[in-house]
Amino acid sequence: MSDALPSTSRRTSIAMRMLDRLPRIAERILASGLGATPAAADLPDGHFLEVLPAIHGCAHAFLHSVDQGREFTHDEAAQFIVPVVERHAQDRLPLRLLVEAVHASARQVLREAVALSDPDDMDQLVDFGDRMLGLLMHINAITVESYAEMEQSIHHAEREARRALCRALLRGQAPGELAVRAGIALAERYSVLAIELPRTEHPAAAAHLLTRRRIRLLQQTLDQLAGVAVLNTFDGSSGIILLPNGSADADHTSSTLARELATQFGTSVVVAEIPGVARESIPDATQLATELAALARLLGRPTGAYLLDDLLLEYQLTRPGAARDRLAERVAPLLRSPHLLETLDAHLRHGSDRKAAAAEIHVHPNTFSYRLRRIAELTGTDPSEPTGSRLLSAALIVHRLYPPTEAAAS
Repeated sequence: MSDALPSTSRRTSIAMRMLDRLPRIAERILASGLGATPAAADLPDGHFLEVLPAIHGCAHAFLHSVDQGREFTHDEAAQFIVPVVERHAQDRLPLRLLVEAVHASARQVLREAVALSDPDDMDQLVDFGDRMLGLLMHINAITVESYAEMEQSIHHAEREARRALCRALLRGQAPGELAVRAGIALAERYSVLAIELPRTEHPAAAAHLLTRRRIRLLQQTLDQLAGVAVLNTFDGSSGIILLPNGSADADHTSSTLARELATQFGTSVVVAEIPGVARESIPDATQLATELAALARLLGRPTGAYLLDDLLLEYQLTRPGAARDRLAERVAPLLRSPHLLETLDAHLRHGSDRKAAAAEIHVHPNTFSYRLRRIAELTGTDPSEPTGSRLLSAALIVHRLYPPTEAAAS
């Protein structure tokens, strides 16, 4: 759809014509700037969308100043630009790439102005370009200064002390003076949270940006939810969070954290929680929480917070030992028949409702019943019997978490 305005609106200024179409113009400014950088090609769609409100706000204020014939000041630009630069500096987006994106966006603004102008608007267009160069000068200065300041603050001694303090607590070491240097009052008890995201592969440059962005967003979300400084070792895909008891409702915080991070990261997020852990017991709780989070992810559990009670059977089944190996052997005869494994899985989830189970895997109920009989013949365990169903369910869990090698399957 064309952005051209009716002839009756041509008497308005170029700035006002752009204001009338600002939402779409702002999207194109983003697409031609940060959205067109080499990094954007390897990042998930919408990675830079959080910048769009700032682009829209700055453009709105600037266009109004142009229409009013007044200067758009350095301070006015700074209120929109500084937060954006700080976020990208935290994510380690290269400064050169950021400056190039700013200039590409400015060129897009000029193209938009030209597209909405008439031959009679030449004087107005020259004035617009002059004011646009003034804005670009402000943005360049703000970008370089803010980026440098943020680079220094990222490595601030207090942050380094917090990382060191968290590592000490996870290892069971005495915190010594680390808590003082970190500016944190240690709690007697903590909720130990382990966070797990699905493993995904990205090119090195994109992976670095995604990691830094996730670390920043997690810290911001924790600060908002807990209301106090929270120690963590999150590396962009997994980590441990030490939530002081009494800082917030831990159950509410862990489940809310998982949901909010899933929305912000665009992927599922599982959090395993061990509540009420004494400080000296943090290392053991850390190991258990890490195992639970990894287990929930491997089981394909949806975004949410999980306690040991939520994964009690699955956790016990995965403990090393002769029983686990024997359970794995129970479904070994089915490994060369994926359709039988699929049938068994559907049966275990639907129970006695064979019609629904058959419909889910798109086979006739009679075919489904035949497959169940075949499973009983191959495994020596009848899935239609309560005891057999429980045994095969446990065996299938072990198989999923510890799939045999090709040689073992043969």
